[in-house]
Parts: sequence; structure tokens; C-alpha cells
Amino acid sequence: MLGFDWWWAMLLLPLPLLARSLLPAADNADVALVVPLLNRYHLTDASTTKSSARLAPICFWLFWICLVAAASRPFWLGEPLSRTISGRDLMLAVDISGSMSETDMTINSKTASRIEVLKVVVNKFIQRRDGDRLGLILFGTNAYTYVPLTFDLDTLSELLTDISTGLAGRHTAIGDAIGLALKTMREQDSEHKVLVLVTDGSNTAGFENPVIAAQAARQQGLTIYTIGVGTDAQTLGRTYGHSNIPTGIALNERVLGNIADVTGGEYFRATNAQALEKIYRTLDELEPVEYKYQSHRPRSELFTIPLASGILVMVFFTAWSTWRSRSSEVL
Repeated sequence: MLGFDWWWAMLLLPLPLLARSLLPAADNADVALVVPLLNRYHLTDASTTKSSARLAPICFWLFWICLVAAASRPFWLGEPLSRTISGRDLMLAVDISGSMSETDMTINSKTASRIEVLKVVVNKFIQRRDGDRLGLILFGTNAYTYVPLTFDLDTLSELLTDISTGLAGRHTAIGDAIGLALKTMREQDSEHKVLVLVTDGSNTAGFENPVIAAQAARQQGLTIYTIGVGTDAQTLGRTYGHSNIPTGIALNERVLGNIADVTGGEYFRATNAQALEKIYRTLDELEPVEYKYQSHRPRSELFTIPLASGILVMVFFTAWSTWRSRSSEVL
């Protein structure tokens, strides 16, 4: 759709006519210069004078129309475009301590480590969160913001596939991961903030107590879902060199359950890839994507078109007048 910011500038179009009718005509009789000796050279030609008299007003009016059109600031509004936005910020906190390299899970009937299975499942989860803003925290002995909150889910998925165990230390700082997520989301104005924390151990490092950090998260409106992966009896026996070790020694399910309860979330247990996939499907139901639409109409400024056209008209008229004048001199 064509529009004008300053449409009232079009009222200036008849200004030259008004100026010509209202202002007195200039008297040039006193400034005329008579040079009789130049009459023999026939510097003026009747045909040239007539053509110039016809072309000059046309060029003048075209230039004036273009100038006024440019001054009115024309623009073109395109068709309305809408994009999906969401009021939900969702941070993923992934344990990359040494124990996440345990190969007690399977992918497509092949033995795989916990971190490999987690990458596959979480990537599927990320692609289903179109419209949400996601971020990624990695934690081991220390916690780091690997990817800040972003709508670019494709880049987040690519970066997730590059992570490996041991990069953040061999131990597990669950409390620090919660504290870092809380600090990251504190300045966000999102209506709903969610942290999904995945670990296979207990809090063995860091300065933050996980339950106290969860209480602070509740005060800030942050809901935490905790997922405990791996660490079945067979894996524990292989890891610690003893048999019949009850589950829960390496994985502190009581603390993870308390973290979730305090913030209004839930605790899930995943001993295989199918269970982990089911958990993330459940998270989709518990935290559905909130669709909010924001629309705008792309705008293109058009004032350069009449302005450039007016300049071209005057350049053409000047070049044509110069050429006709030189042609008359040659004759």
C-alpha cells in the first residue's frame, strides 16, 4: 500500500503558478546589452529558441513535481508479517561430570553413554520448543553458561552436540548450576521461567546448597524439573567395584525430589533412553509452548525515486541546452 508521511506537501504543487500570477513581472529592459557586431554570426536560431521555449517549462514542471513528491516522503507498506513469540524462558542444566560417560544406556540397540543418549533426546526436545527462548548451562565441578537464552534453537542444538564430559570438572555442583540459572533469569521479564536440570550424581562440589538454592529460585518464580539418569545397580557395581549397591548412593534422589517440590516442579527417574524420551514428552505437556503472535508490516522508503528522477530531468535539460547552444555556434 502506498502512503505519504507528509501528504500535505502536495499542496505546494501550484506554488509556481501562484508566484507567477501574484508577483510582478521582472523588468529586464535596463540590463539589456546590445552588441551589433555579433549579429553577423547568427548566434541565435529561431528553431532552437522555439524548441527551448517548449522544453524548458516541461522540464521545470517535471522537476518541481518530483521535488514535491520527494518532500512528501512516500513509502510502501508490505503485507502484514507475523512471528511467534513466547512468554516462557526455559534453561537446560546438563551434568557433564565424569560419570556421564558411563555406557549403561542404548541407542538403536547399541550401547551408548549417558551423555550421548541425553544429546539425542534433548535435541528432539529443543526442536519441539519452537517459540520458546532456551539456554544451556553445563556443570561439573563448576557451572558455566554455555548458551545464553536465545530463540535460535538450531544453533543451540548444534552447540549441544559438541559437548563432552569432563570439560567442567569430574565432580557435580548441582547447587551452583541452580544459582547460575537463577542469576541468568533474574533480569528477564518473562511471565514463566523454567529450569530442567539433568544429573546422574549428588551434590559433591560447589558453594551452593541445592535445596537452599531451590528456595531462592521459588522466590524468584523459577520452576525446576529434575531428572536423574543412569546409576542403576549394575552400573554402580561396575563403577565402585562392589555388587548389590543400592541405587541412590551416587544419585541423590531425595535431594533432587526436594528441589523439584520446593519450586513446584517434578522429579523424574530415567534408567534408559526410552524413559528419558518419555520424560521430555511429559515436560512438553507440563510446560506447553505458549504461542503469542506479533505482527508488523515491512516499510520501504520511496522518496529517493522521485528525487533521483527530478535530478535526472535537470541533468537532461542542462545537457540538451548545452548541446543545442554549441550546435548553433558551429553553424
